[in-house]
Amino acid sequence: MKKYFKEYKPFLLFLSKFIGAYLVLTFAYYSYLGIYDQQKFEVDGFTQIVANQTTKLISVFDSRTHVEPNFTEPSVNLFYREKWVSRIIEGCNALSVMILFVSFIFAFSGKFKQTVLFILFGCISIHIFNIIRIALLGVSMFHYPQYQEVLHGVIFPLFIYGVVFILWIVWVIKFSSYAKKSSKR
Repeated sequence: MKKYFKEYKPFLLFLSKFIGAYLVLTFAYYSYLGIYDQQKFEVDGFTQIVANQTTKLISVFDSRTHVEPNFTEPSVNLFYREKWVSRIIEGCNALSVMILFVSFIFAFSGKFKQTVLFILFGCISIHIFNIIRIALLGVSMFHYPQYQEVLHGVIFPLFIYGVVFILWIVWVIKFSSYAKKSSKR
């Protein structure tokens, strides 16, 4: 048993750091969400920020866009050219994606300063790409409503998870402690 732990120590260390960070961040996130009353259809502040920033991005190209609160569920309705095109819910704010990203980076951590800076850079990048993703999805839903399931269920999730995957690869290859050990060989 001792041989097993010694042989797989790097993997077990990675796994325990990842699970630990993921559980702590998820608990913090759900505590944050608990502040808002779902029964009264309250939307969390970050989701509202995402909805407002999405509207501002779309407005750069077409000013006939706005968001309105949804009074039947905790979400924000996105309108494009005065037509309702989508609802932005808590799951659209990408915070759960950022939690996954941060947990992975923490588990593969390198130098403290580099790790913190990359986590900040990555979360900001994920946020920006998420705003772009939601804006493109909203406009696409207006022009191509018949492709709603493919756009929302396949194309746009691949977009945001692709960004996260690329950031992970960059981290592991360039900055993690694993990259430093590999370059010394």
